[in-house]
This record gives sequence, C-alpha cells and structure tokens, in this order.
Amino acid sequence: MSRPAEDTTQHPAATPAAVDGVVVAVDGTSGSGKSSTSRGVADRLGLRYLDTGAMYRAVTCWMLRHGVDVHDPDAVAARSAEPRLESGTDPLAPTILLDGEDVATAIRQSDVNAAVSPVSAVPEVRERLTAAMRAVIAEAAEGPGIVVEGRDIGSVVWPDAQVKVYLSADAAARASRRAAEEGGSDVEATRASLLARDAIDSGRAVAPLVLADGAVHVDTTGHTLDEVVETVAGLVRERAGTAAGRP
Repeated sequence: MSRPAEDTTQHPAATPAAVDGVVVAVDGTSGSGKSSTSRGVADRLGLRYLDTGAMYRAVTCWMLRHGVDVHDPDAVAARSAEPRLESGTDPLAPTILLDGEDVATAIRQSDVNAAVSPVSAVPEVRERLTAAMRAVIAEAAEGPGIVVEGRDIGSVVWPDAQVKVYLSADAAARASRRAAEEGGSDVEATRASLLARDAIDSGRAVAPLVLADGAVHVDTTGHTLDEVVETVAGLVRERAGTAAGRP
C-alpha cells in the first residue's frame, strides 16, 4: 500500500489530545527524509521523538574513540555494553549523550558514517540498543506518544506500533539531499555511499531493513518536506481516530 506524498487533507480530529499514547514507526532508506519528517510530525502532533540511528552512531563513535576494530564483530560485541547513552526526545531539540558528552555533531562525521553499518550489524549491539529503545517507547506510550525513526522499528523494535510508515526516494534525490546537508559534498560519491549502506542494511542477518507488515510506503521523491510531514501526520490522525472509535 502506498500513499502519495502530496495528500495534504486536513482531518477534523487533528488535535494533540487525539493521538495521545500513539507510537509511530518511521523506517526507510538513508537520505529519504526520515529525520526531518519524523521531527516535523512529532512537533505538529505534540509527540515525543526518538532517533534510533543516532544511538547506533553514538556506539560507533565510542568504538572508534576506544580503538576497537569496527570490522571485527567479536571485538565490537565484547565492548558493546560499555558505552553509556542518553537520548533526548524533544523533537525541536533532540540530543544524544555519550558518557555524558553531547556528541550530536561528532556522530555525523565521515569516520562514523563509514563505520556505522558494520557496528550496527553486530547482534550484541542491536540487542542492547533495541532494549534501550523499547524502554523509551514504552514510557512515551504511557504519556504523549512518540515518533520513532530507524530501519527496523516497525518490524522488530515495536511491531505493535499503531502507525507504520516506510519512507523512500530515488537514489538521485537522496544523494542530492544528503550532499546538501553535508555542505556540498560530491553528489555521485554520496550516491554510491548511500547505495552501499542500503545493501548492507537490507542484507544483514539481524533485523534487516524491510517494509514492515502493515506499513504505508511513502515515496518522498519530488515532494516538499511539508507535504510529506502532513501526509504522515494525516495517517497518524486517521489511525488514532479509528483506534478511539471515531468515524
């Protein structure tokens, strides 16, 4: 099932109270707009926000800082319990602390970009972080609700999410967006990097990137951020309204 991103229908039940406790799982490929869309939806609907990719990046950053060979799964697994992480859930000011240090900038550097896929494929890392994610989601589900972005949220981390969305875009659009975010990096090199990341994430043995059962596929190619945010927010309003028994 897919939903055109240009659908900006307003729904009568579009109040924050209408979506209290909802869990929105946003999965998809690198550069498809998951972060911007997820933050926008959370802000628009009064929900919390969790960037699970930042958690994997923070662990990767820790491994690099401590001289762990990120291409040695056993070495990564042996130290996977040592990094101390704390994820903020404010969509307007999301934070990620590593051993008490704000690493929001450090985890976006090229060395982390190159190493995050092999680190995130290690089962012990995924097991630990999945447990941490579930704790954050469970707490938010008892309160305002939460939008969670990643690559296996709807399939593994929280398969009972009331709303599941899979974002994608063609490779050229994703490369252009990511290159612009990184200050004008080479678009073709960025495209090759994104496709390589897709292959690793989709082909790994543990929690691969997939279209989760029940997820709505939204292709963001050629659409503005506001259009995509409103499309996903509309889905949340519809599903929350149905769950509450509203027509």
